[in-house]
Amino acid sequence: MKEEILYGINSVMEALRGSRRAFELFVSRETHDRRTEKLLAFAAERGVPVRTRDKRDLARLCGTDHHQGVALRVEGFAYAALEDIIASWRSSGEPGLILVLDGIQDPHNLGALIRSAACAGAHGVIIPKDRAAGVTASVEKISAGATETIPVAQVTNVVQALETLKEEGLWAFGTADSAASSLYSHDLTGNVVIVIGGEGEGVRPLVRKKCDFLVAIPLKGGVSSLNASVAGGVVLFEVVRQRQS
Repeated sequence: MKEEILYGINSVMEALRGSRRAFELFVSRETHDRRTEKLLAFAAERGVPVRTRDKRDLARLCGTDHHQGVALRVEGFAYAALEDIIASWRSSGEPGLILVLDGIQDPHNLGALIRSAACAGAHGVIIPKDRAAGVTASVEKISAGATETIPVAQVTNVVQALETLKEEGLWAFGTADSAASSLYSHDLTGNVVIVIGGEGEGVRPLVRKKCDFLVAIPLKGGVSSLNASVAGGVVLFEVVRQRQS
């Protein structure tokens, strides 16, 4: 069975709340606070053994000093299928909201985007298998445990995935700095797919062609573009704003 080490208070907390099998919880001898006590209570409820370690041992175990005094050995992250995300949307009875990431390579951006998608109530996140970051322990920590709450699918072909989603009745909105129309001029209250491009080239040409609309986020000042995770958050929460107004 594939296993991994999760670390950080939020990612460990969500993993203990979730469905993944947990094998051992590691806690630093130097860590004693309310959040740690809550983790210990969750571990006890699930019958997860607790081991104490010093901070240096935890750093070696996690491969980083940024473990916040806790780590959890769990079964490996399981990607959802595209069909699972579609089924999740259909069963929710809500307007569809799916985030497609076309070549995000920075794990920090991937974790932040997954977290934003979860907070916006999206039904899933889709990422490519090649030339893009995948879900790792560091991504799970950056997402603050959001990978436990929203399905993430890894597909071999983003274009084909978009075709499938459009056949299901969703409209694809791709972001592009050069787009003629503003994000704020579009109705996003229906079933939508938001497509965010990679840090370098943005949404790739073939993927752009599959988008029903290309939208730009109006910018002021001397900087020509937003960070990918910030852009994704802006678009996702414009969807939220429109649906609540």
